[in-house]
Amino acid sequence: MGTPDRQQRLAALRDAIADIERKPALAEARPLLQADGAGFPLPAGGLLQEVFTDERRHAGAALGFALGQARSLLTPSRPAVIYLQLAHEAQEMGLPYGPGLLSFGFDPAALVLVRVANMTELLWAAEEAIACRAVAAVVADIAGQHKLLDFTASRRLGLRSANAGASMLLLRYGTGREASAAHLRWRITPALSATRRFDALAPGAPRWQAQLEKGILDNQQTHWLLGWTHHGFIIRDAANRALFPAADAALSGPVPAPLAHRLPATA
Repeated sequence: MGTPDRQQRLAALRDAIADIERKPALAEARPLLQADGAGFPLPAGGLLQEVFTDERRHAGAALGFALGQARSLLTPSRPAVIYLQLAHEAQEMGLPYGPGLLSFGFDPAALVLVRVANMTELLWAAEEAIACRAVAAVVADIAGQHKLLDFTASRRLGLRSANAGASMLLLRYGTGREASAAHLRWRITPALSATRRFDALAPGAPRWQAQLEKGILDNQQTHWLLGWTHHGFIIRDAANRALFPAADAALSGPVPAPLAHRLPATA
């Protein structure tokens, strides 16, 4: 048996851990959540989010959803979004396309690409990037399953995000779900594009089916059909009518799109 002083410290530690485990998952982040009139939660700084899609071929939809949220966090004092990838996974998954980002209202000059050799470096880079006061959000595109990305690692990222006021978005693939400390977990599925007014057969604006798998919002809504304009996400009703833009700050005109133009063809 230990000394009485040691036993008291252990008892106090057990009480502290039990109190943490009883705390609701979103209690510490609830003040950071904002819901507009239609119930879609506008992203606020300081959140750890997981963005899942069932298949890798839907990577574009997941990345578009994450970058759409990240763009709304950009401010003059936080002008950058960091995009993290493992170098070998970038060969399979590809990179964000600068002119494509520009066509959807995301200034590619605001996106910083970082490719690292292994998961240890990626987690280190994520924590360091989140702590930078010039960063609005960090998007980590993680294609595979990695033992290092466990609950403890996600808890560290969540705490660092909350302390720094920048958001962390983890892009994940597949139907499996591991325990994590994420404040929000999304399941993203691409939806049929919106129809054009004068040509119903032509492809229209992109749309997403967004399902909130983890996280409790005030109105309890968990499913949204989202569209996109240069002003941000728009929420659509059952009749496919746009209700209103969820973000009202557009970019100020065309900008150059040199993203990734100097990256080597192979990692």
